[in-house]
Amino acid sequence: HVQLVESGGGSVQAGGSLRLSCAASGYTYVTNCKGFFRQAPGKERESVAAIYNSFGSRGYANSVKGRFTISRDNAKNTVYPQMNSLKPEDTGIYYCAAGRQYCSRDPGDVDYWGQGTQVTVS
Repeated sequence: HVQLVESGGGSVQAGGSLRLSCAASGYTYVTNCKGFFRQAPGKERESVAAIYNSFGSRGYANSVKGRFTISRDNAKNTVYPQMNSLKPEDTGIYYCAAGRQYCSRDPGDVDYWGQGTQVTVS
């Protein structure tokens, strides 16, 4: 089993920055992809950013390209989405996600979830 723990959420004014982190523990070697989804009130959960463990290939939602950057530290089994130029529409609960084989934008393909951390942009 794999456990994912997010940290770094909070409240920030529009234009500000936040850096989240997601630390994985357990059988982390079974996961090839880690990333974040977010869910705003009344909306579906959507993929935000993801990164492959092996080659470091990254993917971003169109809405965050140029503002968010995801990086990884394989030695710590941790990924870090750096979120800049935040907008009110970035508000939501951010969930760390991990996939055994690949990065998918479909929440139904995610194998492991974190508990979520709130991000509020006003």
